[in-house]
Amino acid sequence: MTRKIIIDTDPGQDDAVALLLALASPGELHVLAITTVAGNVPVPLTTVNALKMVELARRTEVPVYAGCDRPMVRPLITAEYVHGRTGLDGADLPEPVTAPGTGHAVDRIIDLVMEHEPGSITICPLGPLTNVGTAITRAPEIVSRIREIVLMGGGFFEGGNTTAAAEFNIFVDPHAADVVFRSGVPITVMPLDVTHRALILPRHLKRFAAMGTPVGGAVHGLLAFYERYDVEKYGLEGGPLHDPCVIAYLLHPELFTGKLVNVTVETGSELTMGMTVADWWGMSSRPRNARWIRGVDADGFFDLLVDRLSRL
Repeated sequence: MTRKIIIDTDPGQDDAVALLLALASPGELHVLAITTVAGNVPVPLTTVNALKMVELARRTEVPVYAGCDRPMVRPLITAEYVHGRTGLDGADLPEPVTAPGTGHAVDRIIDLVMEHEPGSITICPLGPLTNVGTAITRAPEIVSRIREIVLMGGGFFEGGNTTAAAEFNIFVDPHAADVVFRSGVPITVMPLDVTHRALILPRHLKRFAAMGTPVGGAVHGLLAFYERYDVEKYGLEGGPLHDPCVIAYLLHPELFTGKLVNVTVETGSELTMGMTVADWWGMSSRPRNARWIRGVDADGFFDLLVDRLSRL
């Protein structure tokens, strides 16, 4: 049965690949909407970049809605130092001719959840949680109607990638993340603890280039540019491919392992602002509110990516 999803995103090269993976899988995933948020780059660029992906995938019937241009409380920080000035540096993609949908992303998230059967929509945040946290705050009645939130964000065993304690998506808007993790919606988390095991190795890059298609060429260019930062900073064999883990989990959850734990987001301390405290060993009495993923079959993950993207 096809799963209905809303993808909330801030493309970003890895977001772009996640979008392509979802759009290449219409048999399993019905993408109701793509909603954009400020994060890797400001929201005008994330919206343009999402439109570039629906055009590259030839799926322009999927609407793209622009969302929040700044976090709920704190000033916006962006990550051009990783993703380049456009957010999609590394591929020469034409400016989109498709227009974004009418209305604000937060309103569309609320409307879609309320219009569809309770328990039928999964929300897939790939960036800061501003849109989703705002939607829950503005319309708490949606909480009981959301099937699941599967998100990329956070880190515990791997530490942070923006501060010593915090991963980028959560650090950008920790207050929105706090709203989401306290909401009671079933949550599955793809943290740095798993994405740092999904590394873009040279042999994977070659497979994208070997497709000989516009999608394969674009993905090769995007990922070759994108991974340079993490390879240099962390000394890894390849850059982690964060956001496509969310979509891969929806398609083939057996590729991943983790367990249900309590996750609490730090919003008070400047030292650990945005830290996701995952109570892996059950040291507290706090309720288990999220499935925290730690393991991935990396070869199976990249096989899935190559198989699906070759269909576009």
